[in-house]
Amino acid sequence: MLSTFATTQSPTIKKRVARYMVSSECPLCQGKRLRRESLSVRFAGLDIAEISRMPLARLAGTLRPYAEGAAASLVKMVIAHPERVLVAQQIAQDLIARIAVLVDLGLGYLSLERSTPTLSPGELQRLRLATQVRSNLFGVVYVLDESSAGLHPADTEGLLRALDRLKAAGNSLFVVEHDLDVIRHADWIVDVGPAAGEQGGFVLYSGPPGGLERVEESQTRRYLFGNHVLASRPPRPPRGWLRLTGVTRNNLNGLDVALPLGVFTTVTGVSGSGKSSLVSQVLVELVAEQLGHDLPADDEEGEELERPVAPPVGGRITGGMEAIKRLVRVDQKPIGRTPRSNLATYTGLFDHVRKLFAATKTARARDYDAGRFSFNVAKGRCETCEGEGFVMVELLFLPSVYAPCPTCHGARYNAKTLDITYRDKSIADVLGMTVDAAWGFFADEPQVARPLNVLREVGLGYLRLGQPATELSGGEAQRIKLATELQRTQRGNTLYVLDEPTTGLHPADVDRLMAQLDGLVEAGNTVIVVEHEMRIVAVSDWVIDMGPGAGDEGGRVVAAGTPAEVSRAPKSRTAPYLARILG
Repeated sequence: MLSTFATTQSPTIKKRVARYMVSSECPLCQGKRLRRESLSVRFAGLDIAEISRMPLARLAGTLRPYAEGAAASLVKMVIAHPERVLVAQQIAQDLIARIAVLVDLGLGYLSLERSTPTLSPGELQRLRLATQVRSNLFGVVYVLDESSAGLHPADTEGLLRALDRLKAAGNSLFVVEHDLDVIRHADWIVDVGPAAGEQGGFVLYSGPPGGLERVEESQTRRYLFGNHVLASRPPRPPRGWLRLTGVTRNNLNGLDVALPLGVFTTVTGVSGSGKSSLVSQVLVELVAEQLGHDLPADDEEGEELERPVAPPVGGRITGGMEAIKRLVRVDQKPIGRTPRSNLATYTGLFDHVRKLFAATKTARARDYDAGRFSFNVAKGRCETCEGEGFVMVELLFLPSVYAPCPTCHGARYNAKTLDITYRDKSIADVLGMTVDAAWGFFADEPQVARPLNVLREVGLGYLRLGQPATELSGGEAQRIKLATELQRTQRGNTLYVLDEPTTGLHPADVDRLMAQLDGLVEAGNTVIVVEHEMRIVAVSDWVIDMGPGAGDEGGRVVAAGTPAEVSRAPKSRTAPYLARILG
């Protein structure tokens, strides 16, 4: 087995062998990776591995006395070795300046040894931005896509300061953004629309921010200048409490927290305060364990044995589980990793579409069943591309390219299958329809129209039914999962957990999403959302604010209560932004 693990090139074989191997900490270096000789060298009483494990904000505090020349060890060397003191000061000052940019971008909770696969796309984008702020380049065009994604409003202010520094250095910044505070900060706005998909693609306005107020067809204008708020109502009273005791994970240490049942709850806090650790990890794991659910394993990068050992579930549920019969976690992971997976297959509506084609007069005469209309089955798909719709062309010394299939021209099916039509449309024509177009086309077929209607309600009417999963954003994947859940027969006593569902959404789409989530609560379910969008927080029934800071400075419940109560919490960093929305 050891030989196979060392020599095989097959990930499947390696994974199979790894089941009989255990990864554990090295007894010689205690997981520090370096030889004892290297670890014997210390700075500020710490070896290099201990410094690498420190959060950046704390590391800056450790280096500051050396940058100022006030550290005891430097004072002793001033007379004998003044040149060493000068070198230490310069290095410490440079490090503090680099760390200051990262802290200002809300990344002070990260450690130097944090591996890149564990970072979110938003964290990676801010790391790249930090390197540019320190580069002192000018005349550069920077393009940022959703730079504020996953950021608390307090962290967004740090992001805007970093962008201002790049602009002041003589650079140009083009930012794709939905956050209203970032849009208001812009010098020039290009508004595209008026709607999504085929109903969009037009530049409605290009100019200084104030001029957008006069563009009637702009949806952005309503939220930017109209102070458009979600319909407010008195907070619903909880029907019970789910109590978690001794929660320990990442920066959470023995935390006790009570989550209300039967209402809409948002968990807020600055980036890195422990929101996702509490809700998306510990809460989900504890409830799944109580219900006997198996959670899907995360697809991680890297060697099987190099991955960190999964931490044990820290904490327990001490009350409230009798009111929860089912758990639904709606995350932003892809709905599929190959082009064969798409919106139609994931939601299940394609099964009904295939049955409609199989029920046509021509299909019955040819003895075609529903399987004939699946592009994953040999009898109906194109033989050249095997149902992919395209073929891969390998180029020597260059990346492979994909071209439309020369036989089916991207239709995925063979000619005999495409002969079958339903109301003058082939199965390939249906896959090419948008959700909005298909909703009108299948209006008389309830089993197809219902899931299509739910997809429209969550703002996905512009997507094509056959659009590959690989072309969908994380926000689109999350809303497809939510729509798939919403189309099922509604049952009460279900706990829905969503982590930042408004990421990448325009305020108009946020309104649609909130209407759907509110409907789940009205049906007798519990919805818990990790969220930074203050408009969502303001209309919640209950708010739990984590913090007060990030990393070691967070991990505690700073405030809990109705939005109005949390907006008055003196130690909450969320309170001033929430108070601004509530007026």
